[in-house]
Amino acid sequence: MNDILALDNQICFSLYAANRAITARYRPLLTELDLTYPQYLVMLVLWERAKTGQTTRVSDLGARLRLDSGTLTPLLKRLASRELIRRERCTDDERVVTLSLTEKGTDLRAQAAQIPQKLLCGLELAPERLLALRDELNEVLKAIEAQAEEPSA
Repeated sequence: MNDILALDNQICFSLYAANRAITARYRPLLTELDLTYPQYLVMLVLWERAKTGQTTRVSDLGARLRLDSGTLTPLLKRLASRELIRRERCTDDERVVTLSLTEKGTDLRAQAAQIPQKLLCGLELAPERLLALRDELNEVLKAIEAQAEEPSA
């Protein structure tokens, strides 16, 4: 008989364990850049937006990474203290803080470009399977977020 409450039958546990394992694989790669995984995610968003010449509001970054300001603020302060990013208050609205890359932050992108390939090296999974998994996880996330937005009955 299949026990619905068995740990190995829980989708959440598989996602949790996979997340921890992937994050652990990132750790030595990011150590070379002196970045933590959350800092790396911040830099990914800023590098992406810099390609189109956009600055990024802290609130937009938080929404994109699904992080609150209490989590983001120390990350951003650390990146700013390392002179990888600039934090500036908007002159029109002092409550708004925008982020941009410094030259040092922009240059770090070249080193980071090798991380995705290094991460996959040694995994015996076809890249197509990993891309399909990513797409499926994005669909799950959309469904969960859509359900969360529905008004309670």
